[in-house]
Amino acid sequence: MLPEQQNINTNNTQAVLDANQLASLQQSIGSYSPLQLAWASGYLAAKSENSPVAQLASNSVIQSQVAPTLTILFASQTGNAKGVAKQISESASAVGIKVNLKNIADFKVKSLKSESHLVIVASTNGEGEPPDDALAFHEFLQSKKAPKLPNLSYSVLALGDSSYEFFCQTGKEFDERLKELGATQVAVRTDCDVDYDEDANTWTTHIVEALKDELTQVVEPLGNVVNLSVADSTKSQYDKKNPYTAELLVSQRITGRDSAKNVAHVEIDLADSGLSYQPGDALGVWFENNPQLVDELLVALSLTADEQVNLKVSGNETAFALREALTSQLEITQTSPSFVEFWANLSGDVALINIAADKNATREFAGNHQVIDIVKEYSASVSAQNFVDALRKITPRLYSIASSQTEVEEEVHLTVGLVSYQQGDNLRLGGASSYLTQQLVEGGEVKVFIEHNDNFRLPESGDTPVIMIGPGTGVAPFRAFMQERESAEATGDNWMFFGDQTFTQDFLYQVEWQNYLKSGLLSRMDVAFSRDQAEKIYVQDRIKEQAAEVFAWLERGAHLYICGDANRMAKDVHLALVDIIAEQGQLTAEQAEQYLKDLRTSKRYQKDVY
Repeated sequence: MLPEQQNINTNNTQAVLDANQLASLQQSIGSYSPLQLAWASGYLAAKSENSPVAQLASNSVIQSQVAPTLTILFASQTGNAKGVAKQISESASAVGIKVNLKNIADFKVKSLKSESHLVIVASTNGEGEPPDDALAFHEFLQSKKAPKLPNLSYSVLALGDSSYEFFCQTGKEFDERLKELGATQVAVRTDCDVDYDEDANTWTTHIVEALKDELTQVVEPLGNVVNLSVADSTKSQYDKKNPYTAELLVSQRITGRDSAKNVAHVEIDLADSGLSYQPGDALGVWFENNPQLVDELLVALSLTADEQVNLKVSGNETAFALREALTSQLEITQTSPSFVEFWANLSGDVALINIAADKNATREFAGNHQVIDIVKEYSASVSAQNFVDALRKITPRLYSIASSQTEVEEEVHLTVGLVSYQQGDNLRLGGASSYLTQQLVEGGEVKVFIEHNDNFRLPESGDTPVIMIGPGTGVAPFRAFMQERESAEATGDNWMFFGDQTFTQDFLYQVEWQNYLKSGLLSRMDVAFSRDQAEKIYVQDRIKEQAAEVFAWLERGAHLYICGDANRMAKDVHLALVDIIAEQGQLTAEQAEQYLKDLRTSKRYQKDVY
């Protein structure tokens, strides 16, 4: 062993530097960042490359600098996947893994072949579609241009809702395609349902543990460099896991007395919360189940209110009285397909077993029956603990914000349609919508947070024209858009398509729209009231009637927005747009679809559908 090598291996620094030199060096580098330290070490090594001591030290430093990076991409429509990806990033960083966290839209697809370790957290949008931000990456990955990836280690965490047919479809497609391209799966994909926290936490722990030894930095002084290419606005201390307890200021019905719908305008006070939002964002609302429904369920189950059950809360087992668990912790107004399967096996009822054997039938049945209806119709005996174990946790409901903060300041406004339907002799109500419009009184408390939605934003330039399509409560974000554009003195044209059942009973915010038309801020408005004439007319019909003008607006750069029902309205409007673009642009249907896809990729065609 050379003397110089012995000095380095025993870390005998003073054999290389005297006391004065060491003090001078420490003073010089005291303010350096980890990245600057890494650069300086390489620079000094290069300056003395002929020295065996420097060469050995340089090699050691270089090895520490080129430790593989874990790239984490999130494909998120409303923010859930982004939040989970940040948690994975923080967990990986905490053990010394170098992390590069990116929105998948900001990732250069051609650099995929240069990656060594990749984690994707992907939500699924609508009926199996990728989120808007993931369109380009998804298209590239599925194309013939995608490279072989024999040197890539990857894992996928998928977020979705099992009440939809194409549950976690985007995550599944990413996982399968990466495997086809020769990449090595580090951890088996996990498909998370709407109450995803526990599954996501377990998966995160597993993936970090699996990668820790391979990716942890070797030389401590260089530290852990994390590149967060995610622009976040100044944050309040309040979020989904730590909601703000706000005051309900107003909950006022805005549909007529004879309307078949009950829609309320809701105002909530955000004073002192520090919460801020932009038009296009959503308000997350934590709710409690109706006490009468809980009592009805306890009677149907022949269980007592004070019986103790255990639930996992923030990863810890916590004891609750059964009534409290059913009121504040567990979902009983939206039935999951897994509960239908659980109750079918428990009851042994042949009809229910046959339903549970068919996934499509199970989803449809779950969508039309609350938990209480199933329990009453198909009798079975169950313990309190087994029953709560079969239920989902309550998840907050997201409502498109119907106000601009520049207009209403420390308030937030919502347009809430009461979900209600008849089940036999019983009227069944939606959990959050009935909480906001029926249970809470003005002055009551409600726990809320802001869910930012960067995929539903006004154009940066106030000169850009916009077309807004929002029937029913889908009008909410466009009320916010108009308030914002008025405040900003935007000069771009604004065109609104609104529809509902009747003009006299269901024209939401009618006076406001008329005032915007009178002032000239709203350039034009087309309405469709389906039941005001023998033949039903919907917004897509009005759009087709204005085909030439709609296409002309798009050709001059208009941004197009759709908000509302995903199951029928959004699909029908999309098909109408394809027809219009094909006809007016003299294109094939396939070319018209590509035209709209290009608009989506460039953020000129945005949807907020539910």
